[in-house]
Amino acid sequence: MWPSSRRARALFRSPSPNPISPGCAPLSGVAAPVAARCNGPSFREAALFTHRGLSGPAILQASSYWREGDAIEIDWLPDHAEDVLVTRKRARPKAQIKTALSEVLPARLSEALNADEAILGDMKDQKLIEIARALKAWRVTPNGTEGYAKAEVTVGGIDTGALSQQTMEVRAVPGLYFIGEAVDVTGWLGGYNFQWAWASGWCAGNAL
Repeated sequence: MWPSSRRARALFRSPSPNPISPGCAPLSGVAAPVAARCNGPSFREAALFTHRGLSGPAILQASSYWREGDAIEIDWLPDHAEDVLVTRKRARPKAQIKTALSEVLPARLSEALNADEAILGDMKDQKLIEIARALKAWRVTPNGTEGYAKAEVTVGGIDTGALSQQTMEVRAVPGLYFIGEAVDVTGWLGGYNFQWAWASGWCAGNAL
């Protein structure tokens, strides 16, 4: 019999980390270093465009915190300050904005994010700062994820408060144990979820 919610509360489960689907097939294969965040910490790794959406380590990490309707914020210029275009204006005032951006971003990506052909020297510094600021706080609201088929792990599961930390046994239901992804524990990428599965299984196994 499944334990009642009063004995071992099961929290909402969803697939994660997971590629997101904002629809960007023309950029498939383009990768760039970014800083991505969604309702949590910022992840400074790579983002990758696929034929179905956005993926890569930074996006997968941020997706652990994503819920339907949330926006993911991406800094496409994590290694540059907001005055990056102003600096290039000083050095090359006759260059186009899209040319300057292609020096710090993959060409296809810079074209997609800002195809402005305006000349740097013709623009006010403040406008150039605003353009860079927008690229450093670019927001996208995914229309979904790739689901369980592509997920690394799941988010949610049995509430850890219902379990013994030493044995993984449900305190209110002697003889009933939960381990690994069945429990509401989700680690970042890097082997943490494997370690949790092995460690929790070891604890339960030793208690039997």
